[in-house]
Amino acid sequence: MSRKRIFSVLFLMLFVLSTLVRAQTVTIQHSLGRAVVRKNPARVIVFDYGSLDTLERLGIEIIGLPKSNLPAVFAKYNDNKYENVGTLFEPNFEKIYGLRPDLIIVSSRQAEVYKELSRIAPTIYMEVAGSDYIGSVRKNARILGEIFGREDYIEGELEKINRAAEELKEKVKASGKNALIVMANDGSLSVYGAGSRFGVIHDEFGFIPVDRGIQVVNHGQSVSFEYILEQNPDYIFVIDRAAVTGGSISAKQMFENELIKETAAYKNGNIVYLNSEIWYVASGGLSGTLTMIEDIASAF
Repeated sequence: MSRKRIFSVLFLMLFVLSTLVRAQTVTIQHSLGRAVVRKNPARVIVFDYGSLDTLERLGIEIIGLPKSNLPAVFAKYNDNKYENVGTLFEPNFEKIYGLRPDLIIVSSRQAEVYKELSRIAPTIYMEVAGSDYIGSVRKNARILGEIFGREDYIEGELEKINRAAEELKEKVKASGKNALIVMANDGSLSVYGAGSRFGVIHDEFGFIPVDRGIQVVNHGQSVSFEYILEQNPDYIFVIDRAAVTGGSISAKQMFENELIKETAAYKNGNIVYLNSEIWYVASGGLSGTLTMIEDIASAF
């Protein structure tokens, strides 16, 4: 065989091999970088509980996650078969490296350590934008669908979410009611408005913000009970942070006071206590998003 012929055969083999490699990987572009991920990765570590929710729906097993403040819906992951890889804010890099993951999934709480994690294994950042919650859910679910070859299933589940969200929005719009989103945290209060991390209640479910001047900050705008009475919203949606992270007083205990009893929301039975574990630490997934829609729909 001539040298030219040998080089042609070698080139063809390399081309076929590279094509096969590309067919077995997917490139994910996200706001923190780019990751080339092997399709159907077997060793997955998850820091984003919203993604964990979606992976559960897909029937995908993981090898590790942070177990501190684990929502009750994920209680099965307390089993020793799943490795504890640190906390939401402080990954155990040594343990993660030793587990040899094929994929690491993170969210905003791990943004600052993204680079360190991406040096260990392909790492994807699942961003949830407060101003476009449903759009973020779609984007993130489709990424997982592409990685695990379950695109058709994902589209079917997203259609269910779209229908439920549209039905809720129609009811809310028809009511013409306003609302205030309040986070109770072991005695302190903060509020969230349109465009915030919980702004889906206004931006996509349709409740009119009772106060359009609320600052869009991650931990909310600090307020008092006097402020809530002054605003006097039709509905108050309450997230109890202490119920998730620990505390000495519950949101319901806090809201049983004379000032709140003077509000229209209290008098009309329109104070709604949301599923705080989902809203605070596990939003963004398929099941969690349906739970969020059901929470708001319960107001009617």
